[in-house]
Amino acid sequence: MILETVVIAIYSIALILIFMYALAQLNLLFNYLSARRNCEKACEKFDFSKPEEIPTVTIQLPVYNELYVMERLLKNIAELDYPKNKLHIQVLDDSTDESFNTTATQIKKLQTTGLDIEHVTRENRVGFKAGALKEGLKTAKGEFIAIFDADFLPKPNWLKRTIPYFKDSEIGVVQTRWGHLNRDYSILTRVQAFALDAHFTLEQVGRNSKGHFINFNGTAGVWRRECIIDAGNWEGDTLTEDLDLSYRAQLKSWKFKYLEEVETPAELPVVISAARSQQFRWNKGGAENFRKMAWRVLKSDDIPFKTKIHSLLHLLNSTMFLNILIVAILSIPMLYIKNEYEHLKMYFFVMSFFVISTIIFFLCYWFTYKNIYGGGIKNFLKYTGMFFTFFSIAMGFSLHNSIAVLEGHLGKKSEFIRTPKFNINNLKDSWKGNKYLRKNISPNVIIEGLLMLYFAFGMYSAFIVGDQGGDFGLFPFHLMLFIGFGYVFFKSLTSRA
Repeated sequence: MILETVVIAIYSIALILIFMYALAQLNLLFNYLSARRNCEKACEKFDFSKPEEIPTVTIQLPVYNELYVMERLLKNIAELDYPKNKLHIQVLDDSTDESFNTTATQIKKLQTTGLDIEHVTRENRVGFKAGALKEGLKTAKGEFIAIFDADFLPKPNWLKRTIPYFKDSEIGVVQTRWGHLNRDYSILTRVQAFALDAHFTLEQVGRNSKGHFINFNGTAGVWRRECIIDAGNWEGDTLTEDLDLSYRAQLKSWKFKYLEEVETPAELPVVISAARSQQFRWNKGGAENFRKMAWRVLKSDDIPFKTKIHSLLHLLNSTMFLNILIVAILSIPMLYIKNEYEHLKMYFFVMSFFVISTIIFFLCYWFTYKNIYGGGIKNFLKYTGMFFTFFSIAMGFSLHNSIAVLEGHLGKKSEFIRTPKFNINNLKDSWKGNKYLRKNISPNVIIEGLLMLYFAFGMYSAFIVGDQGGDFGLFPFHLMLFIGFGYVFFKSLTSRA
């Protein structure tokens, strides 16, 4: 009975942590709905009708081997509507392939148009993206620093919709919402868009509207230069330098302004290997930042208790994948324990209460979905299918992401692996032949295949456990896990260039 007790204890702790996270999401939903009901108070803004109020802005474009999207990026940035004498552009180029020369040629052409654009290079990639941003800051001319990754395409009026908010001297960052150029390309892109939409509406608005800590998302936002310096400048000791600097800045009492209404379109990874590398970096970086920032948040005397709780759960976002994996793996032994020990029936009845976590997530994501697509029965049915597709595939990524989380919490260092860009906007475009794709298969993919079979056994177990004709309470859960791990396994085998 000792082993069974250990299994029950670990399973219960993981469920409780998931439930706590779900309650935090529910609180963010209430905050989000409240923020949408209440008209935003008038913000102090620069008056761009007065030339003397238009500040100088530096746009930083950190790039590394972006052969397929550089031409599109530079053309787009050159079309931004902002006075040329107040605009400075830095292409922070760490490239080591032929894209370096083609980028240099394009920059020279843009310079002939009167655009103040420079090609900033380094001898090595020390600090990766953080190092490039820090290096560029040394020669940046602007009081404000806008940052765009290579696959982002801001609209011409982007600067005129973001920079005015810096009239408030306490604002250190203005962040905009990500859009998705290729949302409907595949199931994979739809699932990624679904998750990101929740972050960029429910979470960012829900936190920001109540003064809780949010994060600059690495791109599609603007920093006050003074804020970067005051917070300690960019540091490359985590894989999510954006989250790191965001927390250091807010611990210094800088305010962040989130603009849900300003959308900045970008390209989603269309191949699962690219999505895996992005997910690994984000989730490991989140865990690394928990190690780095959690104690600083807890010991701060200037942060309200509720903000501390939301901050810790924010930093532990990625750790939820580990809890999900634990619950998933232990759910099959728990199925057998439940039907073996009659006296534990009441415990399992009580623990089934935690199905409410899924209901909370379902409600929270529905409001995000409805905000984009509208309400009604038809859209609700579409949403229901999308939610369970997303939930299944997210659970299918849980092994991969849990490994990233464990490495982050244990302090194992790894390289900053960039996400391959494709310049894909519609179904006619193809990713095949992309030179940046990894062609080798991770050993973890084999484990994901074995987990697919494991959860098939879980579904089979529903028919044979106990003496009352089976137990189907966990069957839907095991079915979703089977589908999720099966999708990730087969896509990882077949989606290679």
